[in-house]
Amino acid sequence: MSSEVFLEDKWLKKLDQQTRQLLNRTGLDRKTFEQVFNTPTLLDLGKLISDHVIDIVDFPISTGKEANIFRAITPEQAFVAIKIYRTSTLNFKHIYQYIEGDPRFKTHTKNRRDLVFEWARKEYKNLERLAEAGVRAPHPIKRLNNILVMDYIGSARSPAPLLKDTVVRNPQKMYSTILKYIYKMYKADLVHADLSAYNILVYRQNPYVIDLGQGVVLDHPAAHEFLKRDIHNIVHYFHRYDIDADENELFNQITKKM
Repeated sequence: MSSEVFLEDKWLKKLDQQTRQLLNRTGLDRKTFEQVFNTPTLLDLGKLISDHVIDIVDFPISTGKEANIFRAITPEQAFVAIKIYRTSTLNFKHIYQYIEGDPRFKTHTKNRRDLVFEWARKEYKNLERLAEAGVRAPHPIKRLNNILVMDYIGSARSPAPLLKDTVVRNPQKMYSTILKYIYKMYKADLVHADLSAYNILVYRQNPYVIDLGQGVVLDHPAAHEFLKRDIHNIVHYFHRYDIDADENELFNQITKKM
């Protein structure tokens, strides 16, 4: 037996053990579990383990219709987040509108699995762009097919909450920071396209932008409509803190790159 075969067998056994542990940790029913951790995804997780990107998949952070996010631990005992896009349940029509028209990505594929891989690659690239633009967001670490490994935002005890679940101590500062992020993204040729209190984490009273799969460059034909929607979502949310703003004026200020 070659050493390569031995190593492969070793991490496959480790993966099988972790699969059983995962089923217990996640509390997912068997059907949902199998939708997330199908055989190709489990093999890719095994590859990430064998490549020493991760060591243990710890616990679930969030469960969505299109993806599940888990905390994992690296061989260096650091926390990371793993986002797994579901290849069987992702809404084809929903994601295609964000990829079609974006010159960075292929749009000719009609294969659901290939489109999911492209979607994960898109989020990786968008997170890289946010890091370059100086916008707080999880830093991307590794992308393998439908799995995205990135920074974990939160403490050892719990992940950072969403803005919608947070009592903001200084609403004006939080609001201004998020608007600056929108401006910085626009200046970096990117629109989030789904920014809201559901896609912003709050950690130590700082906002972190997440869920960048749908983010588009300004060449996308609907980029400015998406930008208007992002602005509206943020302005509308902060009405609860008695913060008012003219959405059209904000849009003009951002697009003029003041």
